[in-house]
Amino acid sequence: MNHSLSILVTAGPTREAIDPVRFISNPSSGKMGYAVARVAAERGHQVRLISGPVSLAAPEGLDPIHVTTADDMLDAVRKNLPWCDALVMAAAVCDWRPSTVAEHKLKKSRMSGTLELERTPDVLLEIAALKEGRVYVGFAAETRGLESEARRKLAEKRLDMIVANEVGRDDSGFGSDSNKAMMVTSDSSEDLPLMDKRELAVRIITWVEQQTGSRCLTND
Repeated sequence: MNHSLSILVTAGPTREAIDPVRFISNPSSGKMGYAVARVAAERGHQVRLISGPVSLAAPEGLDPIHVTTADDMLDAVRKNLPWCDALVMAAAVCDWRPSTVAEHKLKKSRMSGTLELERTPDVLLEIAALKEGRVYVGFAAETRGLESEARRKLAEKRLDMIVANEVGRDDSGFGSDSNKAMMVTSDSSEDLPLMDKRELAVRIITWVEQQTGSRCLTND
């Protein structure tokens, strides 16, 4: 019997303020996470999309939950986690933030050129203990050692599957419409050819369906 899943998807970058006009971020466009959310919704699943700051139109029928910082992202994931059967964590959360945020714009003439940083929360690590029966899918952006880094993060964060993206090339990763990726589980790995992010999203959602015994409700 066909049945729909409740799938929580995160997408895009986060931003960490330096002062009211400057911030630390990364080049994530949100295209991968939005593609996952769109495909999941088209296949008949219930979808909630948590989005960092992006310049993308919302997938049809979805009203993204907008967040800015890593703390915002963690709060939103924690709040929505009890609702979901599966989490696809495609967001690129900043690893570091300024240890202090200036109340007013810092003048260049008075800036020291040194910025003191502190770690932001690791969202997947923070929610690892809340996994219960849910399917967790993570992402890893790497320039080398894709599988070894993916396996380390898979175990550390109690993931069921991790998608290791090869970034640092023009046709894959941040901002691109395509990805060169590897899908890694505890007992297997699949090195995928360069493909459109929508096609990769279909593979991810199909894998999630297989893990939960669900079958897609519509044809691709």
